[in-house]
Amino acid sequence: MSGRFLLDTNIVIALFAETKSVLEHLVEAEEVFVAAIVLGELQYGAHKSERIAENIAKIDQFAQNAAVLACDAGTARHYGVIKNHLRAKGRPIPENDIWIAAVAMQHRVTVVSRDPHFKEIAGLDLHVW
Repeated sequence: MSGRFLLDTNIVIALFAETKSVLEHLVEAEEVFVAAIVLGELQYGAHKSERIAENIAKIDQFAQNAAVLACDAGTARHYGVIKNHLRAKGRPIPENDIWIAAVAMQHRVTVVSRDPHFKEIAGLDLHVW
């Protein structure tokens, strides 16, 4: 499976845990990205953990080696369209996941997540690893 993939937080956590299926897919991926929002979610998780310093160090090392996609005005345009579509359907999802989807749509990459609510977003390419 080749392609361009944007990893959701739960996939990065699975990567940290060396989950076999995630590692196997990553080897086959053409390009892999992470949204800055995902790094923020990871930092939040680290700060509420029992091993704060160890987890922050792991995240920092990951971030140094990752292709990080930030949010900008283009991302905001996608966010507005996605959020309005979800509102109209009556199917809200977590705010950070709307931003992650907006980054993916802006950069035309596939979101990799284990969260089924991403399926609510029209036009989003989604894979589950």
